[in-house]
Amino acid sequence: MTKKTALIIGASGLIGKQLLQQLLEDERYEKVTALVRKPLDIEHDKLAETRYDFNWPDADLAIGEELFCCLGTTIKKAGSQAAFRKVDYDCIVETAKIALANGTKKIAIISSMGADKNSSIFYNKVKGETEEALQKLKYEACYILRPSLLMGARDELRMGELVGKLAMTAFSFAVPKKYKGIEDKQVAKAMVAVMQSDKTGFQILESDELRTF
Repeated sequence: MTKKTALIIGASGLIGKQLLQQLLEDERYEKVTALVRKPLDIEHDKLAETRYDFNWPDADLAIGEELFCCLGTTIKKAGSQAAFRKVDYDCIVETAKIALANGTKKIAIISSMGADKNSSIFYNKVKGETEEALQKLKYEACYILRPSLLMGARDELRMGELVGKLAMTAFSFAVPKKYKGIEDKQVAKAMVAVMQSDKTGFQILESDELRTF
């Protein structure tokens, strides 16, 4: 079996942490390069932790056969709509361009349910614009994952998300499968699995589909 190399951005986030662990445990990958702003405090023979400045990216560092993107923030955490867009659009699209130029063939990215470039909701609009920009890059395969409410333990408290999780748990029997909360581990699992797919081109996977992996 020919082993692969993976490149990941957003490895310190909710899904990113789960994804990184799964990639390190996956025998199909011989090397996992994580582009990070801060140290991850993880040691593993397969892990190449690389400090990366997304504002002034070093193109020589973004090397990998497959790019996994879990990078993302919130408007509250970013501080403004412009700062949010910088992370969720500029940093992602620029890294994807650099990786593609360096020979990366496939990309998988965590987007969001409701992503739509024409949405009146700023968050959904930016997510949709990011998806469109990645589609135009013409990767051999581009997998867009659109999870619903993420269930997992974040480092920071997101009150709106917490309320949503409580409501989702209490009334799960009445919530359509597509909109049910989904565990961070399951999304990461789907992300790894979809990269093994033979499907090429631009592929969108909604939250209910992510449960099938």
